[in-house]
Amino acid sequence: MRAHEIDYHIYGEEMQYVEIELDPQEVVVAEAGSFMMMDNGIKMETIFGDGSQQEGGIFGKLLSAGKRVLTGESLFMTAYQNVDFGKKKVSFASPYPGKIVPIDLQEYGGKFICQKDAFLCAAKGVSVGIDFSRKLGRGLFGGEGFIMQKLEGDGMAFIHAGGTLARKELKAGEMLKVDTGCIVGFTKDIDYDIEFVGGIKNTIFGGEGVFFATLRGPGIAYIQSLPFSRLADRIIASAPKAGGSSRDEGSLLGGLGRMLDGDNRF
Repeated sequence: MRAHEIDYHIYGEEMQYVEIELDPQEVVVAEAGSFMMMDNGIKMETIFGDGSQQEGGIFGKLLSAGKRVLTGESLFMTAYQNVDFGKKKVSFASPYPGKIVPIDLQEYGGKFICQKDAFLCAAKGVSVGIDFSRKLGRGLFGGEGFIMQKLEGDGMAFIHAGGTLARKELKAGEMLKVDTGCIVGFTKDIDYDIEFVGGIKNTIFGGEGVFFATLRGPGIAYIQSLPFSRLADRIIASAPKAGGSSRDEGSLLGGLGRMLDGDNRF
C-alpha cells in the first residue's frame, strides 16, 4: 500500500509536539496515548494493527497486530482521517522530554530500524513491524536493543528520543560504540551487534553495563542522551520507600549523608 502524503511542523525545543496537516481523506496513524489535539472535521478510529493491511484480509490484519504485540505495544492503533473538504490539522506529543525525529522512508530506501518504544506516528500505509536479531550476541545481551522495530514503506514516520539527539553519519567500515539503551534508530545498511566491554574492573566496578552496542557503517544513526529506562530507574531509586520518606529527608547530612551511604549518582 502506498503511504499517504502528509505535511507537518514540529514545535518546541525539549518538550516537542508534531502537527500533521491532512488533505481531505488523508489518514495518519499513531500510538495510543500520543494524541494532543485536532481540528473539527477529523474522524478518529481505533484500528487493528498499524493500518497498512486495512485493505487486506483478516490474516493480514492479524499478522500486523501480532508483530506489534511482540514489540510490547498494543494490538490497536488510532487512525485520524480528514473527512472534511478543506485541510485539517492533528497534533501528537512526545511522551517524555526529548526530540521528535521526522523520518522520510523514501530517502532511506524504504526501511528504518528503531527502538521498540520510539515510534510516535506515521502516514497511513507505513508498516510497523519487528526486526529480529539473527546474531546470538544480540539476542542474549542486547537489552533494550534485542527486539527492534522496523518501519517500512514510502511515507513519513515520526519517532521520539529522550534528552538531546545526536545524528551520526557513518562511512563504510566506520564503527560507533553505544550504550544499548541510547540507540534511537538507524538506516537499514548499518550492521548492529553487541560487544563485551572487557576487563575485570570495567565489568565489576564500571557501572555502565557489561555489554555495549556497535554500529558499523555505512549509514545514519540517531543516538539519544537520556533513554526513558535510565530516567525511570533514577526516579524509582529516589522515590520514598514504603512506610517512610526518602533516604535523606530530615537528615542533618542531607546529600552528604547520601554520598557516605554510597549513592553518588546525583
